[in-house]
Amino acid sequence: MTILSTKILTQEQKNVLTKANINVIDYNAITIDFLDFDDEIIAENAIITSKNAVKAVIDKKVVIKNCFCVGEKTKALLEENGQNVTKMTNYGTDLAKFIVKNHKNEHFWFFCNNIRRDELPNILTKNNISFKEVEVYKTALNKQLISKPFDAVLFFSPSGIESFTANNSLKNKAIFCIGKTTAKAAKPFAENIHIANKPTIESVLKSVVKQLTK
Repeated sequence: MTILSTKILTQEQKNVLTKANINVIDYNAITIDFLDFDDEIIAENAIITSKNAVKAVIDKKVVIKNCFCVGEKTKALLEENGQNVTKMTNYGTDLAKFIVKNHKNEHFWFFCNNIRRDELPNILTKNNISFKEVEVYKTALNKQLISKPFDAVLFFSPSGIESFTANNSLKNKAIFCIGKTTAKAAKPFAENIHIANKPTIESVLKSVVKQLTK
């Protein structure tokens, strides 16, 4: 059994698979370039939906009072760097709904990438929440033809799916996705789709081991 990961895994993560007698091929289906942006921003409230956005604002030493973030890993990285996390949710739509309900009259800075998802900002806009978007990094598709044989593919973002399917087929493959949004993007290309219980790489790997070692 061989799986293909569209994100390079750490040795510790690979060990989870090898212990279950699962071979792994990995590469980065997307690449990240950090952008130059105004580092004089003082944000009372910041919306941060990825670890890459955390790295960007920390590197620029952006002053943030309250962080509203998506994902446990994003929260952990913020807190490791001394940031105050006011609210964490697993999905952007849930975070947007929380802000609408609890912080309707406040202004937010949304630190994002060039191809960020529309759901969160659309909900904020629809509910007249004041916010300003700041692009802090750029995501590019690393389109490659995968010639090695594999039985299953791991996806961690809709852009990863877009990159992979540009040159490869998912027909008759098992697909493991980090979350509902990624799974939705996979539906036009595959039928056998599994969604991790939690939107973390570790949870994706647990799902792989559970499904492929039955």
